[in-house]
Amino acid sequence: MGNAVRDGDSPNGHKTASNLEDLVVISGLSGAGKSSAMNVFEDAGYFCVDNLPAEMIRSLSELFMHDGSKVELAAVVCDSRGGEYLAALAGVIDNLAAVGLVHRVVFLTADEEALVNRYKETRRRHPLAPHGSVLDGIKAERELLEPVRQRADIVIDTSGLSAAALRRKVADELLEPATPGKLAVTFTSFGHKHGPPRDADLAFDVRFLPNPHYDPDLRPLTGFDQRIVDYVGRDGRLEVFYSHLIPLLEFVLPQYVAEGKAHLMVAIGCTGGRHRSVAITEHLAKQFRDREEYFVEVAHRDVDRLPIRR
Repeated sequence: MGNAVRDGDSPNGHKTASNLEDLVVISGLSGAGKSSAMNVFEDAGYFCVDNLPAEMIRSLSELFMHDGSKVELAAVVCDSRGGEYLAALAGVIDNLAAVGLVHRVVFLTADEEALVNRYKETRRRHPLAPHGSVLDGIKAERELLEPVRQRADIVIDTSGLSAAALRRKVADELLEPATPGKLAVTFTSFGHKHGPPRDADLAFDVRFLPNPHYDPDLRPLTGFDQRIVDYVGRDGRLEVFYSHLIPLLEFVLPQYVAEGKAHLMVAIGCTGGRHRSVAITEHLAKQFRDREEYFVEVAHRDVDRLPIRR
């Protein structure tokens, strides 16, 4: 982090003695995870304000630069909930740079499918289309926020990320490294036909293994079922795969810990993301879950997608 303006001139010409070391402006598309991102900064001791109109960022920054301000770290969220004030956000960001106030702009986005699904889950109305379709609101908001995105120091695509994974990503990329602790390892399954995972650190393709999809009796099942596990491992290649992969992970995971990495995502991909990848992801998580140096989580991105009949 850089240093804030100290003993310099504020926008009104007065001397300042600001203690502010970092101001983070969080913006982005509705439903992309801005609140989750802000929670990371709040947990790290930042002074946080949600849903702040753009023009008030200017006033707040002047307050931070005022003599005697004790705020050292601050994060604000400004998005389309601010209505007509949002159009001023790009200019406000430019003004922060002009006065020399140290700041970072974080922009969160996601693809249309992910955003629409999140709105369906929460049954919320889009702020830019309260009486229309969510998709129309997303398109309008994306266009409105493009000037802000262009000014962002970091853009995070949250498509396919759980709230927990997003928080870890924000902490890894935007906060100072903490004292080394447990490495959070997420083992996730996915289907190649649905696209690659966006945030995987390591990805392994297991489509070379027997595919239960072609057995009509097994097709409706998932990799949680022992019958799927037995089918995938029936010719011995699965055990050979484990004999190579597990030692590899045992070697590389401590290397990431030594590097100071807080989170690692290991992705296992088969064709549809329901059978082989799920079974292998569960097995790997079981192998590493009881090791004290790791905190293990499991995610199955595509396991609930219905199989396509052929």
